[in-house]
Amino acid sequence: MPLSRSLSMTSLSGVLPAWEEDELPVEDLLLFEVAWEVTNKVGGIYTVIQTKAKITVDEWGENYYMMGPYFENNFKTQVEGCEPPNPAIRKAMDALIHNGCQLTDELGDKPNVIAHFHEWQAGPGVILSRSRKIPMATVFSTHATLLGRYLCAGNADFYNNLEKFDIDKEAGERQIYHRYCLERAAVHCAHVFTTVSQITAVEASHMLHRTPDVVTPNGLNVKKFSAMHEFQNLHSTSKARIQEFVRGHFYGHLDFNLEKTLFFFIAGRYEFSNKGVDIFLESLSRLNYLLQLHRNDMTVVVFFIMPAKTNNFNVESLKGQAVRKQLWDTAHTVKEKFGKRLYDALLKGTIPDMDSILDRDDFTIMKRAIFATQRHSLPPVTTHNVLDDSTDPILSNIRRIGLFNSRKDRVKIIFHPEFLSSTSPLLPMDYEDFVRGCNLGVFPSYYEPWGYTPGECTVMGIPSVTTNLSGFGCFMEEHVSDPAAYGVYIVDRRSCSPEESCNQLTQFMFSFCQQSLRQRVIQRNRTERLSDLLDWRYLGRFYIHARHLALNRAFPDKFKMDPMYPLKVSNATEGFRYPRPYSVPPSPSASVHSTPHHSDDDDEPYDEDEEAERDRLNIKAPFVLGAVP
Repeated sequence: MPLSRSLSMTSLSGVLPAWEEDELPVEDLLLFEVAWEVTNKVGGIYTVIQTKAKITVDEWGENYYMMGPYFENNFKTQVEGCEPPNPAIRKAMDALIHNGCQLTDELGDKPNVIAHFHEWQAGPGVILSRSRKIPMATVFSTHATLLGRYLCAGNADFYNNLEKFDIDKEAGERQIYHRYCLERAAVHCAHVFTTVSQITAVEASHMLHRTPDVVTPNGLNVKKFSAMHEFQNLHSTSKARIQEFVRGHFYGHLDFNLEKTLFFFIAGRYEFSNKGVDIFLESLSRLNYLLQLHRNDMTVVVFFIMPAKTNNFNVESLKGQAVRKQLWDTAHTVKEKFGKRLYDALLKGTIPDMDSILDRDDFTIMKRAIFATQRHSLPPVTTHNVLDDSTDPILSNIRRIGLFNSRKDRVKIIFHPEFLSSTSPLLPMDYEDFVRGCNLGVFPSYYEPWGYTPGECTVMGIPSVTTNLSGFGCFMEEHVSDPAAYGVYIVDRRSCSPEESCNQLTQFMFSFCQQSLRQRVIQRNRTERLSDLLDWRYLGRFYIHARHLALNRAFPDKFKMDPMYPLKVSNATEGFRYPRPYSVPPSPSASVHSTPHHSDDDDEPYDEDEEAERDRLNIKAPFVLGAVP
């Protein structure tokens, strides 16, 4: 059931086709979704379940239930207590409360049950329900294979050796054999096995020895705006807040123009190699060299938002924000005096001189303020005191490449080893507002089954860098003719060496730095136009298909399904991709000026309404369901 929302002038509504599969009789069904991350944020699965809840409730109403671990704090802050409307559910809950966890079939013939389990933590539910022959349809989803994550974290050449790994031996050596067996058993017990991307489907077929029945890409709740300039205004507002933080962090060394400063960021789990932090840091070193070599007046401030063990805020960082606030208060006080005296002088018909407007005390206050901004040390590269900073991978590599926020560096680094919060005394911003204020998200992951971070950038109209080893990157390569023109830069980490991938990432970032203000605004408009591709209103259909398939396999007499239907969908949509925008060359790097010193007033041929209309006429859905095995 589609969500109601305002229609953006660049929306692709009416272009993507309606879902044609028969609707399930949800009034006769119960849907349970079981995951460790229900109201318990650990990683991206929390985002999947949270953002998908709205469209699932629209379809299933009170027949949809989530099951997850009980943590009192999460219960108090994220959900509201209520009584289940279904008496069978009430009976099952009472049995759990009084007797502990037991599996029983108390629902009778009607209604039928679909149980969707996420990841190996929920695997016992699949295994026990099938071994005890409980009549219900089961779906099991893996968002990343357990062994795959461990192998990539150990710097194995994973994707080139998928067929060569001795799976049992590798799992045993990493002391995860029991968990691996649980995951594999759940995969083979489920009626339907799904995963989040094609690249993870290939991985799962080798690691878990079953090819996924359905690929279910991860979506988001896309908020569209009635006017194009609205999300651009949000970018400007959030960017101003980041600039205020930078003013405090770099006090005493603020010798660069904030109006010619770009904000890059990387965020997510602290997995140094899997998330591509290693090649990102090396690329930043090379970018710094290129900006210095070409005497580019652009400065890049890079944020690393990755949680690490800390014991407190960095004193220098706190002092910087205090100095910034004190300077603001001083300037505000002097401004009020200045304004009042100027007003009085003008009323008397005289033009005052500086000595009559500002007295000696005012100059003393300003001199003290200037003296307070003097700094004898470099701005810190981290906002917190990191435990074991001598062995911390990010800090160790910052020392290796020598980016210490010195005056000559055109690339500045800020490591924020804590998730963002609007209550922080340092950077009081929620993650969404922070992303909106940045210019580029960089996520050069080596192991990323999907990759929500670049997806979140896309729906907010912020360009991003991803790789062809992430589910998101593969999804965009498959469905967009020239992703870079739409603000999605894809680094080749599959067929290139780390050195070549690093050079490619450096070139992407350097080309981005050479763009004019107008070119960046145009690119953000194009990026935002891809957001419909990631909307749950469309991607949710893959989950619907998985449930249909599970019911057909569990209850073939009651739920019929045309085995040729997915092929019909495939033939109807095959070959359609987002075309490259008419008004841009194949790559943004080709459209920049030959000299780094250029004006922001480019007269580039571009009409947003005309380009959006062309998209409506020429773009069709790229969604293809796999054939029913």
